[in-house]
Amino acid sequence: MQEEKKRLESGTPAFRRLNLALFAAGFATFAILYCVQPLLPIFSQEFHVSPAASSLSLSLTTGLLAVAMLVTGTLSEVWGRKPIMVASLLSSAVLTILSAAAPNWPVLLVARVLMGVTLSGLPAVAMAYVSEEVHPKSIGLAMGLFIGGNAIGGMAGRLVTGALTDLGSWRLAVGTIGVLGLIAAILAWRSLPNSVHFIPRRAHPAELARSFADHLRDRGLLALYAEAFLLMGAFVTLYNYLGYRLIEPPYGLSHTAIGAIFVIYLIGTVSSTWVGDLAGRLGRPRVFWIMVAVTLVGALLTLFDPLVLILAGMVVVTFGFFAAHSVASSWVGHRARTAKAQASALYLFCYYLGSSAIGTLGGVFWARSGWWGVVALVTVLLSGALLVGLKLAVRPAD
Repeated sequence: MQEEKKRLESGTPAFRRLNLALFAAGFATFAILYCVQPLLPIFSQEFHVSPAASSLSLSLTTGLLAVAMLVTGTLSEVWGRKPIMVASLLSSAVLTILSAAAPNWPVLLVARVLMGVTLSGLPAVAMAYVSEEVHPKSIGLAMGLFIGGNAIGGMAGRLVTGALTDLGSWRLAVGTIGVLGLIAAILAWRSLPNSVHFIPRRAHPAELARSFADHLRDRGLLALYAEAFLLMGAFVTLYNYLGYRLIEPPYGLSHTAIGAIFVIYLIGTVSSTWVGDLAGRLGRPRVFWIMVAVTLVGALLTLFDPLVLILAGMVVVTFGFFAAHSVASSWVGHRARTAKAQASALYLFCYYLGSSAIGTLGGVFWARSGWWGVVALVTVLLSGALLVGLKLAVRPAD
């Protein structure tokens, strides 16, 4: 009990510093990761590649990110949380600036692949850091605020990119995101409290492999990992190909207007924080499946032709997705008793694997069946996520 009192609690100056640092880190990570999403139609035109090939600028990054997090999450069990997070932010920002000068499509893809490796040092490690340093009663709020930073960063990256592309070029836009990443990295370095409850582990391969195996034998964790794959696969697919739909007649939206659609991510900031705190009070199993159902309803709403209904559907999707992700990610940290960074890394491995694999597969559905094909794919994924969520409500992963 004495140890618990020393953990960071909401309302204290240390908790506010932690949230500022994690917000900045989440902002930078997701601005860098997703700044290319509104540029996919531009990449198709400038580099003469198909929509599915253009999506590789995002899918390759998330795919490498998924794999690399298994390594960096494990390294953080040995080297510590803060050093890994700061190095991740700094190196990713530098690579983003360099990618803005890429002379051709292969070089741009190589830069984005390397970013998948460097970005891996933040998400899973941050989840473990929160679970170790924050009081259990405040974990839901802290994780919600971190994911809120992710949402703001993802939104700002897309919005700034869309606007600056219309004003100048996509290279100017991506370079600006890199500079913002450098600023956020410095802020995180200065404000993030040093770990107090982190206990280094020995760099023994057999011991580290054993802890991985323990996580994979846990049925509750496996269910949450499946949710990560299904939810993120559905979410990123909708946003990947929404721009292709809205740039065509009868909508004919500009790149700035399409980028502005990502202001909807502000809804994710609200829902992740509010629902994360709500789940801490009412129980994760009770709240989680409802948020998955909300996401599914929003996806179906986008099938209607009026622009206002499409946007309303994306608002509902974004609210439900970020709320569900906030609950699930804090659930993993609570469920895993040891090697929390590894457990979080496995969750995010499935999360970004869904983004990479399903995000690119959605291009095939778009090419063959248009938006109806995209929504059909997403409906199957979210229906599966809802079934798993209902099972978790009956047999909670606590």
